[in-house]
Amino acid sequence: MEGFTKQDLDTGKIKEWRSIVTLIVFVLTNIITLFPFHVPIYVPRQIYNILIDVLSAIRVIPPRRTSTQDEPTLDDNNGKIKPFVRFQFPLNFLTAPLIADLFLLAISAIGRREVHDGTIGANHISPIDIMVFFITLAYIAISIDASGLIRYLAFKVLQKAGKVGHRLFFYLYAFFFLLGSFIGNDPIILSGTAFLAYMTRVSSNIVHPRAWIFSQFAVANIASAILVSSNPTNLVLAGAFQIKFIDYTANMIVPVVITAIVLFPFLLYIVFADESLIPISIKMHELSDEAKARKPVNPNIPHGRGNVDEEDTMADGQEGQLLSLEEIMNPFLDKGGAVFGAVIMTATLVTLLALNAASQSKGEHPVFWVTLPAAFVMFCWDVGFGWYHRKETREIARKGRLEVETARAERALREEEERLAAMAHGAGFELAPMDGQRHSEDKDGGSGDDTGSRQPYPTLMISENLDQSPESSPRMESSFSMLVPGDDQNSRPSSHTMTAADEKQPISTPEIPKSQVEANKAPNEVGEKDRTVLERSSREDELNTNPGRTTLVSLTADGYRWLQETFPTVTAVVAHLPFALVPFAFCMFVLVQALVTKGWVPVFAHGWDHWVDKTGTVGSIGGMAFLSVILCNFAGTNIGTTILLSRVIQTWVNIHEASRVPISERTFWATVYSMAIGVNYGAFSTAFSASLAGLLWRDILARKHIHVRRLDFASVNLPIIAIAMAVGCAVLVGEVYIMRDNTPYNPTRGNP
Repeated sequence: MEGFTKQDLDTGKIKEWRSIVTLIVFVLTNIITLFPFHVPIYVPRQIYNILIDVLSAIRVIPPRRTSTQDEPTLDDNNGKIKPFVRFQFPLNFLTAPLIADLFLLAISAIGRREVHDGTIGANHISPIDIMVFFITLAYIAISIDASGLIRYLAFKVLQKAGKVGHRLFFYLYAFFFLLGSFIGNDPIILSGTAFLAYMTRVSSNIVHPRAWIFSQFAVANIASAILVSSNPTNLVLAGAFQIKFIDYTANMIVPVVITAIVLFPFLLYIVFADESLIPISIKMHELSDEAKARKPVNPNIPHGRGNVDEEDTMADGQEGQLLSLEEIMNPFLDKGGAVFGAVIMTATLVTLLALNAASQSKGEHPVFWVTLPAAFVMFCWDVGFGWYHRKETREIARKGRLEVETARAERALREEEERLAAMAHGAGFELAPMDGQRHSEDKDGGSGDDTGSRQPYPTLMISENLDQSPESSPRMESSFSMLVPGDDQNSRPSSHTMTAADEKQPISTPEIPKSQVEANKAPNEVGEKDRTVLERSSREDELNTNPGRTTLVSLTADGYRWLQETFPTVTAVVAHLPFALVPFAFCMFVLVQALVTKGWVPVFAHGWDHWVDKTGTVGSIGGMAFLSVILCNFAGTNIGTTILLSRVIQTWVNIHEASRVPISERTFWATVYSMAIGVNYGAFSTAFSASLAGLLWRDILARKHIHVRRLDFASVNLPIIAIAMAVGCAVLVGEVYIMRDNTPYNPTRGNP
């Protein structure tokens, strides 16, 4: 193949120390991707305070606030100021590959060639073209999702199936498969996962959502194997081996469709053969006539449903079920946006297939030349639609924000009263109960001392929460949000189970002023810690009564909120584009290219060559399928696996070209398409990090109070991936023996 040199096939370089370090770094990077964690970084407090004060002086951030920015100053609970400020630096699939590349650059293990080939491209793999193509096509797909089309169609499927459990399971299975083969797995996971979470919550006899959510995740990833445009792994593979899009689909559609057909009864009657999972008859709560008549609100508008969003996050029992029922039985649909998006997507895919099939030179016309203009047209439509309806959306957002502010203030006040009552009870004091009547008396200027009636903290809590974009962002779940997790992304307790009602996360509340209790203490009972807390409480009260000045942060927050309220669809779609994929893919391309130049990929290719010589075509299918699934879990997601295995197969071809011993057409294409099956199906194997879609799926379920443990994910998926891979590979064996022969493979001819 073009781009390879004799040095690239030299395995003697693996004895050099830089080559050994490169392999170790690659392995460690993949381990960190599989098991991410946080590293504490300690900064001297004086340096921290100087930096904060400088940023505050130039109005980048607001002045330091005791309860927020100085919160880490207390050493545990002893009230002492720490000499250092601790920050948590995440090591995950975004940061680990980047740090690995920088480290290899620093020790000169890689240089200009590796960076160039890993970003600009080499050997028919062009990372920039692939990323632009995928991001632009993803904009169209997610815009269709933001219009409410997927949830609306799922609602229609639910209506069509009625209350017959097995029929509904089949309809949803077929619906997700057909839609996923058209627009890819990400939009299905974005809306389909939330839909199933709501549906299983409002059913009184679906004890556990396991059958529905795992089946949806599996079928979405199976469907994404049909079209090149449905998954970035397919783009890498098609580019590496110069496969025309129509040829790829023609070779993949039969194994994938048969896999989906065989897998359905296996799921229904073997894996999830329990009436508590898939009941014969599903009993759902009924939606009131008032709720049915209510006009659905665009979920992309911040606080569009007012306090309903807050209640949906916190409510359990019947109230939460009613909110979920309204979400699925009265869905929002932007008909204009849905129709226009479907037309644009259809035209784009048809144009891609036609131009790619007619192309004589693979690299002459990059595929993003089609998707980029299409995405721009879709973007213009979304902007125009948002501007035309700006008055309506701004009014909805304003009313919803006021409702949320009121609800949060009442909740914060109630929590503070309960805490003060508990503190007073522990200290031996009796406080009168503070109920709703007491609230109204306080608002009307009722009796009570100043210390007891002052409630500064709820106001602070409201303003901070509302200014945070994640809280006010649209209710669609983001594929980028998993990149910058809170403290929890990788540290969720392993004891979490997958229940919809019992897994409510406790609402964490910061420490509040203890002035009411301290006022009742004798002076000698107030120690050093108490005085520290009281002083900080008084400073916090002063900050609350004097709003901060305008800063770059506040202007950015206001600007983002204005964009959300004026262009809700555009803001939602851009926020949910898989931008995380871009730096991750580039860094993995560079790492794999380092393995090529350091002699490790030729070593792997020689090992693969020995395997194929011993086992033949059938062995190549089974071996590559097994490798691709396993490496999805241990080699930096299915994208990293595709990059690595594509380079290995390319080197394998070059080894045979150098030895003048050709590979047969049957064996070569059996290897390539078994890898295509493995990297798509491998997403639902044993680890969430086997694919970015798996991380997104887990985070969406967690936000819906369904927590899937790593062990549960692996144990449930193990029989599913086993039967799916067995069926797919068996069909592929028959296909290659029928459609291919043993003529020598010619790399310059591509896929016939």
